[in-house]
Amino acid sequence: MFVAAVALAVLAGTGLAWSAKNGFDAGFLHSDALGDDAPRSLDGAVNILLIGLDTRKDLDGKDLPKAILDQLHAGDGSEGGYNANSLILLHIPADMSKIVAFSIPRDNYVAVTGIPGYSRIKIKEAYGLKKAVVQAKLMEQGVDDPVELERRSREAGRESIVTTVRNLVGVPIDRFAEISLAGFYDLADAVGGVDVCLTNAVDDSEFSGAVFPAGRQHLDASQALAFVRQRHGLPNGDLDRTHRQQAFLTSVAKSLKDSGTLTDLSKLSALMDAAHRDIVLSQGWDLFEFVRDLGAAGSIPVEFRTLPVLRYDVIDGQDVNIVDPAAIKREVRAAFGQQAPTTTVAANPDAVVDVHNLGSTTGQAALVSKMLTARGYGQGEVGGGDGNDEPYSAVTYGPGAIHDARAVAEILGGLPVSASPWVEDGHVRVILGTDFTPPAELSPTTTTRPVTTTTSVAGQPLPDAGKPLTTNIGDTIPCVN
Repeated sequence: MFVAAVALAVLAGTGLAWSAKNGFDAGFLHSDALGDDAPRSLDGAVNILLIGLDTRKDLDGKDLPKAILDQLHAGDGSEGGYNANSLILLHIPADMSKIVAFSIPRDNYVAVTGIPGYSRIKIKEAYGLKKAVVQAKLMEQGVDDPVELERRSREAGRESIVTTVRNLVGVPIDRFAEISLAGFYDLADAVGGVDVCLTNAVDDSEFSGAVFPAGRQHLDASQALAFVRQRHGLPNGDLDRTHRQQAFLTSVAKSLKDSGTLTDLSKLSALMDAAHRDIVLSQGWDLFEFVRDLGAAGSIPVEFRTLPVLRYDVIDGQDVNIVDPAAIKREVRAAFGQQAPTTTVAANPDAVVDVHNLGSTTGQAALVSKMLTARGYGQGEVGGGDGNDEPYSAVTYGPGAIHDARAVAEILGGLPVSASPWVEDGHVRVILGTDFTPPAELSPTTTTRPVTTTTSVAGQPLPDAGKPLTTNIGDTIPCVN
């Protein structure tokens, strides 16, 4: 969140101390989790994923000091795991006309790949579950240095959360920044606390420690952390929590602007010391140049949005948010001013697509294979399953077929994509589960997607993601639940 807050502060008209350039970029831990073959934005725009990690450990895996944990009001080092409890996707267009920031509710129930035993999880779990799998493998291989274990397994966690978010939203992720729970605290502390506005008084002393009156008020760092963590006792639960995070970013950016931190070398130095302890950046990101370019663009409005949720549900005893991935992709692309990848581009003549129907609707494999063949893909195996329904659809691929696999997945409504050692070279394998519905534009009939009924569970209210909020950073502090 430091990256976003500094960027927003610069957008509000704050300069940046040029003499701090060397200390600005030096000291950050950088990650290769994006990968060289990951899709990138081609129109000059930049999409940035901000990852807020709910861990009570530092970057080397050591427990935070008790004094800090006490300030966090978040239990001890054994709690929290490695959940990505805050996920925000920023879109900065090439003309810098408007920044769009999508909050991704942490309990969204989504498809996941590469985590044995899991095909659907809460999106926040993609980081920690993958980290645990890789750490166990490393230990089996004899790696016993705790720092090496932590860094290598967390790198796998970053790859997992980036891939999972990218599969959900359907747009490239060009850069990312990860910040820990302590980082939220340090950021708020470095700016002397934040101003917030609450529409109603709250009392969550049992969980987050958030006990605040209604109205505008100033919070110290410990209170600010409780403010962004609270979800119990709020009208919209986790969705209200995402709005709190947006308000926190706005407030920190305003504080940075009003206090002159970014133009005061000593204040900026203290801020950077905190950032270097808590933040990981994607490899190759020149943060100083990025912030400077934003500043040169002048005042840019920022539109805060939240990904839509269809309904609340309980799966395996866990409260989850049911979402429509295809609808999410459409909304994100529309907000970013992007079109869906074309489905009329000729396929690689060597790409062969095998389609297996493991769902409950007969004839799906033949239908999909015919559709894809008509678009230039080679026809491979077409068949059904062994009588045991597979609930979730997916696309896997063999060597040399990554780009065709992504295109096929897009054609079929944004299915999750992953490499597989069991798929032949140049082949793409499509698994159609019980969740699969042919996209209306591809169906040879007038079939359309079924209407999803959004009903509440156990008397809960229907999800309300709220209307988009557009603001010029530094002007106002939004009131939230």
